[in-house]
This record gives sequence, C-alpha cells and structure tokens, in this order.
Amino acid sequence: MIHAYAAEAAKAPLKPFSYDPGSLKPEQIEIAVQYCGICHSDLSMLDNDWGMAKYPFVPGHEVVGKVAAIGELVTRVKVGDTVGLGWYAGSCLKCSQCMSGNHNLCPTAEQTIIGRHGGFADKVRCDEVWATKLPDHVDAAKAGPLFCGGITVFNPIVQFGVQPTDRVAVIGIGGLGHLALQFLKAWGCEVTAFTTSDSKREEAMKLGAHQVVNTKNAGELKKLAGSLDFILNTANASPDWDAMFGALAPKGRFHTVGVIPEPIPAPAFTLISGQKSVSGSPLGSPYTVGKMLDFCGRHDIAPVTEIFPMKDVNAAIDHLRAGKARYRVVLAA
Repeated sequence: MIHAYAAEAAKAPLKPFSYDPGSLKPEQIEIAVQYCGICHSDLSMLDNDWGMAKYPFVPGHEVVGKVAAIGELVTRVKVGDTVGLGWYAGSCLKCSQCMSGNHNLCPTAEQTIIGRHGGFADKVRCDEVWATKLPDHVDAAKAGPLFCGGITVFNPIVQFGVQPTDRVAVIGIGGLGHLALQFLKAWGCEVTAFTTSDSKREEAMKLGAHQVVNTKNAGELKKLAGSLDFILNTANASPDWDAMFGALAPKGRFHTVGVIPEPIPAPAFTLISGQKSVSGSPLGSPYTVGKMLDFCGRHDIAPVTEIFPMKDVNAAIDHLRAGKARYRVVLAA
C-alpha cells in the first residue's frame, strides 16, 4: 500500500489516503519520497482549473527520494540511489520525439499527477527513464523544485542556443524567475530582471540580475528598445506587449513558460522587419534535466525554499495560495 494525502473534490483539503498501486511494471521504479515541492500547477490541478483532475487526487510532481524497488528490466538506477521525478513519469520511447531525445514532447507522455497519483505520499512510481540521479553536490532538501520550475526555465536556454554574450531579460521574479536569473547569470549573460514590484529589486540583484526594470515605468522600458536578444517570460499575466516586442533586438526572441491568460498579440510587421520570434516550451527531456543538475552543482545554484513537514501539507498549500512563498515550498517526509 502507498500512503498519501488526497483531495476528494476540487478545492477540498487534503486528507490521509491509501491505495494499492498493483504490481511494479518491468520498466518502473518505486521511489520512497523524502521531499516533494509544491508547485502552482499542483494548485491548478487540485482546484481542477484545467478540467483534468480526477478525484481522489494526490498532488506532487517535484519529488526527491531513494529508489525503494525496481522492475526486472530497470538498468539505469539501483535500489538506494537518490533520484528526482518531475512533471513526466513516462513516455513511449518509440515515437519520433522520444527517438530524437525530445521525450518531453512525446504525444502520449504520462504526466505524474494527471490520471495517476503523485508525490504527496510515502512512495511514488515512474518509468526509470524519468528518474534522474541526484549528483552528490546538489542538496536533496532543495532539489525538488528543480525538477519542475528549474527545468522549465533551463530548457529554453539550451533549446534556443542562448549565448554567454547575449543580453537577456526575465519577466517575473517568483518561483520560476528567481531560478532563471541564477541560470542566466551563471551562463554568462547580461541579465535584466523585469518586475512590477520595486520591493524585489535588491533580491533580484542578489540572485543574478545586473539591472532591475519596473515594467510600470514606460521610460525605463523605452531605454531598452532594440537591445535584448532573449526575453524569458515566467509570469502568468500579460505584459506591455508593444514594449516587450520593441525591446527585442533584431533576431531577438520572446519566449514564454508562463501561462499567459490571453492570446499573444504578435505584431507581424515588427516580427518580420526585425526577424524576431515568439515561442513557448514545456519542461525538458531527461537528458536536459541531468545537464541542469550538473550545472546547478557546478555553479552552486539552488531554489530559495521554505520547508514544511508533509503532515502540515494543508498549511503549506494555504501559504502558497496566499502568495507568501519565497520562493518555493517543499514538503519533508
């Protein structure tokens, strides 16, 4: 039996819940959960904002723990290894996306908290391909958010060939943005933080920004016109679109990992005349996750976390809902 915390309905509190996962499949592993981050996607699923939740619902897709059992075909990890698990728990390994190393784009990828139970539990299962060994130099207590928030902002840096000589900007200094600042500073870029809150200026500079621009200040934005090679949006709100596209240099790219609630009004003339691009991406492949973890260890990059005991999961969720998290909340078993 697996012992977990589940909600019986949308927006309901989490309560102790046990279930029998059945026999371990040959390609699966079972992870004894030590830590599990809480992501805003957990809240969206918990509240059924996306219309995909099935109840009872067990959240949790930022897992770190020890391999407790392995299927007969598993070769990449062994019992006792410390591994992490993120949004994806499986993929077909046969389609063109998987065969080309883009497992995160597999059209039939299994998602850790959609149609199955997640990591707010003592154990969770996944295909071995999606369990990534944690390097010795990465803190297990802080690593959980790297498997969702971290890889979400690291992947586009790799996918779109961001260069150390590039001038880049990050919109939003929160759970995703505070990691993006660290990655891009260590990457070698000149980093601008876009925020609507002057109270985050000092912390953004400590996290890696070379300058901080309040996007409510039209004058500050205007000074950046035509200068940015890459803008990474981590916020869920719509920015000043004219200012954002205007800030891009020729061949510049506006990339979003934040779920903006309205269609992006991309101006054709601006894009064509400056050969500019607009794009988005989901998390990353197992290979890229491994590279991210190595990069974090090499450059001492870690999320800023607040830790709650697993038994206090509802208090932790309320803390996140209230917007008080700085910047990621992690449950400890």
